[in-house]
Amino acid sequence: MAINENKDIERWIEAEQSEPVLEPGLPIIDPHHHLWDLRKLNELGFRQEVYLCEEISNDIAQSGHSIHKTVFAQCGAFYRADGPEKMRCVGETDFANGVAAMSRSGLYGDTELCAGIFSSADMRLGSSVQAVLEAHLDASENFRGIRTALPSELHSNFIDAFSVIEKFGLTYDNWSPDFLRLPNLANLARRFPGVTIVVNHLGGKIDVRASDADKLSWRSAIETIAKCPNAVMKLGGAQMRVGEWEPHFHMNKMTIPQGSEEFINDLLPFYAHAIDCFGPKRCMFESNFPVDKECISYRTLWNLFKKLANRLGMSDTEKSSVFYDCAKSTYKL
Repeated sequence: MAINENKDIERWIEAEQSEPVLEPGLPIIDPHHHLWDLRKLNELGFRQEVYLCEEISNDIAQSGHSIHKTVFAQCGAFYRADGPEKMRCVGETDFANGVAAMSRSGLYGDTELCAGIFSSADMRLGSSVQAVLEAHLDASENFRGIRTALPSELHSNFIDAFSVIEKFGLTYDNWSPDFLRLPNLANLARRFPGVTIVVNHLGGKIDVRASDADKLSWRSAIETIAKCPNAVMKLGGAQMRVGEWEPHFHMNKMTIPQGSEEFINDLLPFYAHAIDCFGPKRCMFESNFPVDKECISYRTLWNLFKKLANRLGMSDTEKSSVFYDCAKSTYKL
């Protein structure tokens, strides 16, 4: 059933020049997507206000790509309205686990939705964060870790909380539009070599029209975090807007979506540098849907990723890593 609040973005995506699906049999894990209902509160103005089990299932089915599993990414969805404040975030894991149960019924296709889940926790709690993480783990056997902001200084409460993440063998996802924070994330990675640090969205805001100096700073920051062997990179999110800033290919600026070749012309140097620094074994392509849907369809996005892999001359083993194996090992799927 069509949802009125989604009509603008769906109409815009439907105007796209449809591309043939490349390598439709290539197995894929999508390690980063959101699910939400923002009809009553949409502070960031996302154009896809409702994105639940049916919406992502439709995007996957209509894409023609072989998406085997997905990982739900923290987005503040369905926090509890009651109970202790520190525990309300567990509602997000409850919700994602319910979608995983719906998916296992087979009614929404063959893809295992939310096979992995990462949510949030207040790291200011210090070691007391253990109760929150235990509640997440109790809420779903698919819970794998958290994503939070990184403080400018690694204060004692944050370090104590991070020790609990290490104790439970959980992952830590992080993203900030400010890539200059990546050296601080590298300090954290070095301090906790047993924790997998997942760098989201190419490490920060990706502006293809940025100055040469800014691009050089981004490259240097990526090189710094890539030196940490316990850090992995999510290749994606380059299509999204950040605050008031929008890329030139955003739906607010384009009559119809641009094609995968045009995206390659814009974005290849960024993806190439990240892959060169981390290596294919520590990289995974991600959809970041429905955020990136404001610039590109699910089909075209994965075509873009496959073209990038081929343009960079990846072997079959390397392609397996970036499309499947890295995500599988990172989130223990």
